[in-house]
Amino acid sequence: MLERKKAVLVLEDGRTFAGLSFGAEGETFGEMVFNTSMTGYQEILTDPSYAGQLVCMTYPLIGNYGVNEDDVESRRPWVEGFVVRESSRIASNWRATETLDSYLKRHGIIGIEKIDTRALVRHIRDKGAMRAAISTVETDTVVLLDRVLASPEMKERELASKVTAGEPFAYPAAGEERFHVVAYDFGLKTNSLREFARFGCRITVVPAGTSAREVLALRPDGIFLSNGPGDPAAMNGVIEEIRALAAAEKPMFGICLGHQLIGRALGGSTFKMKFGHRGGNQPIKDLTTGRVEIASHNHGFAVDAESLPAEIEVTHINLNDNTVAGLRHRSLPIFSVQYHPESAPGPHDSEYLFRRFVDLMRSAGSSS
Repeated sequence: MLERKKAVLVLEDGRTFAGLSFGAEGETFGEMVFNTSMTGYQEILTDPSYAGQLVCMTYPLIGNYGVNEDDVESRRPWVEGFVVRESSRIASNWRATETLDSYLKRHGIIGIEKIDTRALVRHIRDKGAMRAAISTVETDTVVLLDRVLASPEMKERELASKVTAGEPFAYPAAGEERFHVVAYDFGLKTNSLREFARFGCRITVVPAGTSAREVLALRPDGIFLSNGPGDPAAMNGVIEEIRALAAAEKPMFGICLGHQLIGRALGGSTFKMKFGHRGGNQPIKDLTTGRVEIASHNHGFAVDAESLPAEIEVTHINLNDNTVAGLRHRSLPIFSVQYHPESAPGPHDSEYLFRRFVDLMRSAGSSS
């Protein structure tokens, strides 16, 4: 049996973990975060919101059902690196087209396994998300730490322009077309398009830098602000365009980064969380109905509730820490949530939000 190549993980505060390489070989840098989902590693890898981040999975065995061509959420994986306790060498699923290891190799994603992921996650929960590196080529951890400290921090980092589409494209409605939605691609996931199409929406996807004037010229029934990576405070130009769209009183729906951008555009502020929310098991309370839903999250920034002006109502809260998980304007047709109602492979408790947006577009159309 061939000897496995060694790999090392070095955190910004000097904590190190020695393990084995899987996926591609080399060296990579990013913010070290963790995800508590038990399944969905392929969706996580291809979620553009993870650009700039090294992701540790808390579930101990990853890769056992392989990778297929249908469950990707974007055109390629965006994680900077992947950390697992054990990577399955076999793919046991009838839909699998290749193993996780070969998929990561093919896309140049560096991974490390056989480390104590429990210790890593406890460290991040205690100290906070921080810069880190995975290397299979540099064994001197002191040298690697210097490189980590020279790498960019996530705060004030703009990444949506890195992951956005290069030009507009269309996605058809499933069945009869009822509405036209313009979707800003800050890191858009494919399942958002599927959900809108299911409700009879034709979607025009536009790059992150598209102006409000260009969007309104497309005559949309509603505007969607997608998820995405980076610090919303670094996107002042986009925020100005969102303010202009809000003034046009078009129905607007934002998720994740889109939610944070709406919060800032409407007068609020955002802050960097200690280690963020990432996983498919976050409890959210809808304050407008009293219902609790289990939701999928992937964010390291949040809207500051105390900063919101009187015309903005907090509609959802995260029951783990009472952070803002949703808001709406009291008079304009604008609402947003911090989490992922389009989440694949699930949970699906939050799919009603797409219907809520469709109802808002219908009401706006009937009143115009």
